Amino acid sequence: MYTNLKSYQIIIALLKAYNIKHLVLSAGSRNVPFVHSVEEDSFFTCYSVVDERSAAYFALGLSQQLQEPVVISCTASTASSNYWPAIGEAFYQGVPLIILTSDRNPSMLHQWEDQMIDQVGMFDRHVKCSVNLPIINDEDDWLYCQRLVNKAFLSLNHHGTGPVHINIPMKDYCLDFDTPTLPNVTKIQRIERNEENKWELAYKKLKGSKRILITCGQSPIFNDILNNALSTFYHKFNCAISTEHMSNINCEGAIHTSVCMDVRYNQISFAEFIPDIVISFGYNISQGIKEQLRWFHGKYEHWSIQPDGEIVDMYNSLTKVFECEASDFFEKMNTMADDTQKNNQEYYQKLSDYANNVHYPDFDWSSTYAVQQLIQRMPCNSILHMAINNSIRICNFFKLKENIRSYANIGTYGIDGCLSSLLGQAIATNELSFLIIGDLAFFYDMNALRIKHIKNNVRILMLNNQGGSEFYYNGSWKDESSDLHTTARHHTKAEGWVKENKFIYLSAHDKNSFEEALKIFLNKESEKSIFLEIFSEMKNDSDIIHNFYNMNRQFTPTTVKQKIKNTIKTILPEPIIKIIKQ
Repeated sequence: MYTNLKSYQIIIALLKAYNIKHLVLSAGSRNVPFVHSVEEDSFFTCYSVVDERSAAYFALGLSQQLQEPVVISCTASTASSNYWPAIGEAFYQGVPLIILTSDRNPSMLHQWEDQMIDQVGMFDRHVKCSVNLPIINDEDDWLYCQRLVNKAFLSLNHHGTGPVHINIPMKDYCLDFDTPTLPNVTKIQRIERNEENKWELAYKKLKGSKRILITCGQSPIFNDILNNALSTFYHKFNCAISTEHMSNINCEGAIHTSVCMDVRYNQISFAEFIPDIVISFGYNISQGIKEQLRWFHGKYEHWSIQPDGEIVDMYNSLTKVFECEASDFFEKMNTMADDTQKNNQEYYQKLSDYANNVHYPDFDWSSTYAVQQLIQRMPCNSILHMAINNSIRICNFFKLKENIRSYANIGTYGIDGCLSSLLGQAIATNELSFLIIGDLAFFYDMNALRIKHIKNNVRILMLNNQGGSEFYYNGSWKDESSDLHTTARHHTKAEGWVKENKFIYLSAHDKNSFEEALKIFLNKESEKSIFLEIFSEMKNDSDIIHNFYNMNRQFTPTTVKQKIKNTIKTILPEPIIKIIKQ
């Protein structure tokens, strides 16, 4: 029987998955859940060394002779400190030790708790990886713990070998051993460029898959090599390619999923589109497909392409990390496929039809209307910067012309710096450089207009709806008092500051005035940069977006709706279903 402590269950199960058998155990109370579990399991070879300093050196020698990782385990407090000398030696000799330090309730640190010191990161400068496990109370904790243990084990031999540290806190001194079998765990596999056998197995998996979904994260540049490789991959494998503007992807098989996969557009539709494999590359993804995939985690494999080999489990379903550039991955898979291999188009067509079923009304005057009109007329080869939240959302409603490069600071997703970022980029190009920015984001970064190097190619569209409309959109606005501290409602204009800094200033309050202003705004021959401020009301702006989603829901056929509902009931847990019904 195994311990009831879930964190140790995960560790033991993953030790087996990684075929790590040799454990050096030092007597103590806090590590009894681990010690008794493994000493009863014939898979492991256990060695008893009472003194922790000696135990760590013993493990070092054992690992050197076996040429494989060895675990050391101890109780809390100074017991862990006694590992220090051998860990330093292991670090400088590249010996792969797994240091398991049992710990007490984190909430009692520095509260005169018995036998407790700060063990988090205590070996940081002399280990390849250091993780502090969560106390597992729910599924999120479980997934997080599993990821951290995988990360530590994968670090043992990543770009050299060396020790790793796993700290295991626990609320109570648990001596219950009522678990007959270990849980199913996911062993994450890292595949480097030269591991041909693993690539071959991955290719065979792809070849046999009926539904491959490629999610393209943020990328700052157009990459013709990647676009060509993706196009070829699309023709050879049963895949669909999900993009958003910040992906800067222009290839065959690309589907812009920002609207159709927004959870407010149709919260249960993704049940019809669950893939066999998700392949991700690039940086952050801002749109709803990330949330949809998380809802259905564990129902598919996630392969992450990471040039640095980092563990990025964006969808809580990670199974493989390919340490290479995205273009290298797709080119390699393409060369392994023969000329007769073709995409049957079934999955692509299903997702493409759904995305193309989005209906666009004649929007009333609003931020949405203004952005739509600008994007439809934005010249090819322009640069587009989007500020945050609403600006990004609305821009992704509408299709861009070819070769418009798109940017947004979604790495951190903060309100600050979007204006400064656009100005920095505009200085280094002669193409028209557009920024779509809300009022709060502009006033936050307004001092950037004083930068002396601004040329005549900057075009700023400011959506002034008198506050943070995002809080109307997401339901944070509760009553008029919310306008004080949440939406920060105001009646400020940008006009004076813009003119002071020698921009051409334009404004619009309705469709007619916007149409006239837009003609000037898009003039490439302007001697000065241009600032266009449009005025709307944030509640109305929010309502227009919600009405857009609501209108589109009625276009989903009833039979499809019922089929989706039936599928959902067999897949999603009951708490999620209740949230969807709300």
